[in-house]
Amino acid sequence: MFKSNNGKSNSTKISSNSLPGNNYSVNNLGPGTLIEGSISAETDIRIDGEIKGNLTCKGKLILGEHGKITGDIDCQNALIEGEIVGTIKVKELLHVKESAKIDGDISTDKLMVQSGAVFNVNCSMGKTISAATTEYKKEKAA
Repeated sequence: MFKSNNGKSNSTKISSNSLPGNNYSVNNLGPGTLIEGSISAETDIRIDGEIKGNLTCKGKLILGEHGKITGDIDCQNALIEGEIVGTIKVKELLHVKESAKIDGDISTDKLMVQSGAVFNVNCSMGKTISAATTEYKKEKAA
């Protein structure tokens, strides 16, 4: 998750299961925080800082208005108010708010985009999103 002195990025898994007496929690990355590397979260995560790397979340991703992610995202649900550059895979609902800016490829089952959002994407929707995304990438490469 953090860069070590040798310049290599480390991957860290964020889990609430290791905390005593905690059945569920929301992970938070606050404003002014930059993480370079991969993040894996077992529960919901809210990002108000910046991530340069991949994010995997078994719950809901909430990207705050000043949050930014540059990298690939894989999550169950997502509420996006900030900026994303990369590939986004959402298993259920992707909700894009009016303050959001998204550039990249999206695959999701359901999509809601509010007026005012900057939404420059290639989008695959429906239950067969993984097959559609794979086929699209093959066509794009040809």
